[in-house]
Amino acid sequence: MWVLFALASAFFAGIMSILAKIGLKDTDSNLATALRTVVVVVFAWVMVFIVGSQTTIADVELRSIVFLVLSGFATGGSWLCYFKALQLGDVNKVVPIDKSSTLLTMILSMIFLAEGITLIKICAMVFIGVGTYLMIERKDDVVREAKGHTWMVYAVLAAVFASLTAILGKIGIEGVESNLGTAIRTIVVLCMAWMIVFIQGKHKEIKQVSRKSWIFIGLSGLATGLSWMFFYSALQQGPVSVVIPIDKLSIVVTIAFSYFILKEKLKKLSVLGLVLIVIGTLSLLL
Repeated sequence: MWVLFALASAFFAGIMSILAKIGLKDTDSNLATALRTVVVVVFAWVMVFIVGSQTTIADVELRSIVFLVLSGFATGGSWLCYFKALQLGDVNKVVPIDKSSTLLTMILSMIFLAEGITLIKICAMVFIGVGTYLMIERKDDVVREAKGHTWMVYAVLAAVFASLTAILGKIGIEGVESNLGTAIRTIVVLCMAWMIVFIQGKHKEIKQVSRKSWIFIGLSGLATGLSWMFFYSALQQGPVSVVIPIDKLSIVVTIAFSYFILKEKLKKLSVLGLVLIVIGTLSLLL
């Protein structure tokens, strides 16, 4: 069942990236992150009360709370960097770098969670690594001079924080109902996002957010909530080193939507890279 949850998480995560990209068009990335987190928090706590896990809050151990909070901080860092990268770069360039967190997560899970290494995992990591490298296209000189590689720096940071999110979340979610764990860490993300918005003075721009941006930011928040719900259900039941790669198959959904909706074209090497990433990920299910 956890495999189905991981696949569902990947689908909604893929849709989220496209919705967020559209919503970010005329909105500051940090403000957009804070606004969409409100939607995620509401969705997360609605799910908590639907399944009735609010009655177990008092039973959550301090150790779990600490790691869930740390996971929340890592998520906040990942989101802020990811959406800044999306605002500066193309979806089909940012997403592959962000998804490279798969490799780091697999390595960390083997070190800290004692999840064994196998020949299949090694081969999968090679395929995913090579595929990610092939998908990172160079921009032309004009765009490179205008924006440089700032988007890449943010994308790499997003990947690092995403890896830490998974490891810390796996430890924190043990013995905690998955929806409740998601809701707890989402509050941390909300506080972190809005603190940065107020520090930067971006809260003054809320009135300038267009109706279209409000709609797509809200939809991306809903997609994120659904993705998280399935992700932590899968993470609670399955091994991190397999759940994470499956979840990262969201790249297929994202690239497909970026091609048809955002009209972002893929070169042959990028297509080959995407194929390698998918092969490497699916091999983990063997």
